[in-house]
Amino acid sequence: MDCPVIQLAQELISRPSISPDDQGCQALLIERLEKVGFTVEKMLFDDTANFWAYRGADGETLAFAGHTDVVPAGDETKWQTPPFIPTIINQHLYGRGAADMKGSVAAMVVAAERFVQKHPDHRGRLAFLITSDEEAKATNGTVKVVETLMQRNERLDYCLVGEPSSQTQLGDIVKNGRRGSITANLTILGTQGHVAYPHLADNPVHRATNFLQELVSIQWDQGNEFFPATSMQIANLHAGTGATNVIPGEFFVQFNFRFSTELTDKIIRERVEEMLARHQLRYEIEWKLSGQPFLTRTGKLVDATVQAIHEFTGRTTELSTSGGTSDGRFIAQMGAQVIELGPLNATIHKVDECVSVHDLQQLARIYERIMELLLL
Repeated sequence: MDCPVIQLAQELISRPSISPDDQGCQALLIERLEKVGFTVEKMLFDDTANFWAYRGADGETLAFAGHTDVVPAGDETKWQTPPFIPTIINQHLYGRGAADMKGSVAAMVVAAERFVQKHPDHRGRLAFLITSDEEAKATNGTVKVVETLMQRNERLDYCLVGEPSSQTQLGDIVKNGRRGSITANLTILGTQGHVAYPHLADNPVHRATNFLQELVSIQWDQGNEFFPATSMQIANLHAGTGATNVIPGEFFVQFNFRFSTELTDKIIRERVEEMLARHQLRYEIEWKLSGQPFLTRTGKLVDATVQAIHEFTGRTTELSTSGGTSDGRFIAQMGAQVIELGPLNATIHKVDECVSVHDLQQLARIYERIMELLLL
């Protein structure tokens, strides 16, 4: 197809960049950005390729953020076309990463090329923050780039993340925030023994029952106008040796909180550990904070995005904070206004992942218009 957005998306999809192996995707993007005047700084952290690119003078900085890594394709025989051979069927581009998020990355880069060609002397700075470590550990990617930028006091005012935010039509939903996420890995300690001699053992599963009932019954908050109420879900349980005549000595429970701005991770930790003490449990607990909640209220970035979507689609965009986490949680620490706008999310991480060709072309136009509204 003779369209630069689709051509670039196809080139990216053809590289099997399973996280964090970039497979040359970023080299392709860097080459194109350098041709239109971007200064590119490669940032390699351990096994992860990242880059920070910018163009323009001092002033407000608008960054586009994305990732070149994808999740594994799984059983490739279940795909109607090979996942790393981009194929257009019924005006949809098929391939792993088409929607999440090589299509968005292609749209961003082409939009920047068009914008710079039309407005070589734009004000402020146009920037890109690209990682290959979003779909897996997310430890050597955007979080490390942000740390580096913050250490040298880089300015970042606005950031658009190309995550697939749309639900049924392009631009119907824009993410203007995300909930925080914290996971507890809890081990309740008991004493192993024979089931026929329970007086010589201490069953941690029995001991934990009342604690778990209280844990699942708590209403942590009521949410607010931007966020739903905090939720807690038990994800994994394990106890015992597999034998029917052994009382377990340990009971492992893993649970996760998705929390709103009404709570903090400190409050969650303290309340859970108070409950454990009150139920007189012996335990070991490890907490893993995946991200703090962030929120971008109405402002220049939201206004520009909503306007651009309406101009090209006629749709009135809904602002939402639903769903999981994204790299936006790291970028928000720089004090930037952060939103997420990308194609439909219906097929992400699935067999036969695909994206509408028309939607990708429209997305590039919307991205370009946002650049115009903020940097002209």
